[in-house]
Amino acid sequence: MTLGARSAPGRRLPRTERREQILAAATEAFAAAGFAATSLDDVAAAAGISRAILYRHFDSKPDLYRAILDRVCTRLAAAVGEKPGAFTDAAVDALLTAAAADPGGFRLLFQHVAREPQFRDFADCFRAGMVTAAHQQIAGLVRDPAWARWAAQLAPVVAIEAITAWLDADQPDPHHAGQRIRHAIAGVIEAAQQA
Repeated sequence: MTLGARSAPGRRLPRTERREQILAAATEAFAAAGFAATSLDDVAAAAGISRAILYRHFDSKPDLYRAILDRVCTRLAAAVGEKPGAFTDAAVDALLTAAAADPGGFRLLFQHVAREPQFRDFADCFRAGMVTAAHQQIAGLVRDPAWARWAAQLAPVVAIEAITAWLDADQPDPHHAGQRIRHAIAGVIEAAQQA
């Protein structure tokens, strides 16, 4: 079933399929309007279900939003296949592929969640994990500890913003996008090495 796809009227889906259908529709709804502006009625309508069916799967709007974030994180971890936040060539390519497959989920995780006060703890923890993973790699490349910390803070931002900009530009040249993003990250590391 495609993202946001509705089931045929009157067709009863197995619980796991229905949950996936709801998560896919909710991801798109929240990515379009944000957490505060999206009601559960909006999500139910996008999924082609009643609000009562929605409540059979999720206790509340925050419960649904956290389930979406968990789903996106799980998919990203599976795509990257290594420590989240690692900026190897394969990791950047995997992030691009994951972002192209689920742009709404990518935007929720890397843009929207940080602006939602109710989920600030999640955003802060996720960001700290990316910075720690980046620092583990960059510290071996940059001798000055202060500049290594600077680069570790900046490299994940550059990667995520570059991928988001690539999505916004309608995913140009997908075969070479990873190389361009890695080049931007390398620029951060090179600048830190000049200290």
